[in-house]
Amino acid sequence: MLANYLIGLREGLEAALVVSILVAYLVKTDRRHLLPRIWAGVALAVGVSLAFGATLTYGPRGLTFEAQELIGGSLSIVAVGFVTWMIFWMARAARGLSGELRGKIDDAADGGRWSLVLVAVLAVGREGLETALFLWAATQAGTRAATGISTPTWEPLTGAALGLATAVLLGYLIYRGAVSINLTRFFTWTGAFLILVAAGVLAYGVHDLQEARFLPGLGDLAFDVSDTIDANSWYGALLKGVFNFSPATTKLEAAAWLLYAIPVMALFLITIRRRPKAPAKVPAPASSAPAA
Repeated sequence: MLANYLIGLREGLEAALVVSILVAYLVKTDRRHLLPRIWAGVALAVGVSLAFGATLTYGPRGLTFEAQELIGGSLSIVAVGFVTWMIFWMARAARGLSGELRGKIDDAADGGRWSLVLVAVLAVGREGLETALFLWAATQAGTRAATGISTPTWEPLTGAALGLATAVLLGYLIYRGAVSINLTRFFTWTGAFLILVAAGVLAYGVHDLQEARFLPGLGDLAFDVSDTIDANSWYGALLKGVFNFSPATTKLEAAAWLLYAIPVMALFLITIRRRPKAPAKVPAPASSAPAA
């Protein structure tokens, strides 16, 4: 649940910051009459993300076991690619995000009626689709390992929902000026943690492809510590729920984990070190309360 809470918090906070910047800029520039277009875009983005998540969850059920594993493994790898891109993009773009969005708002306001709706859909929808895909991959991995069934349990979804709710609250408080967050520190620590989570999702995606007979080596284990780490114990469940750790790991799974986690973490730390040292704190974007 912790990993899913963090995913929901991080992705939700990114979306909440985007929305607060969009709303605050329109309020500051006396264009409150355009706010309904922003909220319409946000609602549409949320709806598309929920529909995408439902399709992922309920779509493959009528397929054979091998087909489900092939789809699940492939989408897990795609999810890892998206979350990796998101981690590096936010590490580089957090400082210039406000100015970039303001430029898009100005262009959209001068455009057609649906231009601002499209800006909000693209800005928020990207985060929503990434969140839905990565949460699905992480949830499926943990559930299959624990039960052998490809339906998700309520615990990880509850964790993600709590993370999203926390993000919405923080976004509102940031908008009202009640809190100030050091984005540099927040996205650095959560980015490093999510790299380890993504490595676990990738490893289990490889395991799915092995079970689908798409990749070889299903019975070729790198290690088996089942006698030491009980998968049904609290610490076994914690390791599985957060990092997708499997007591019995194949050589291909272990290789995938190492080949992803080590170079990606190294590149991430290099990116962080090259970033300017000045703190990135988010003050209240507007002194006015958001329009209803």
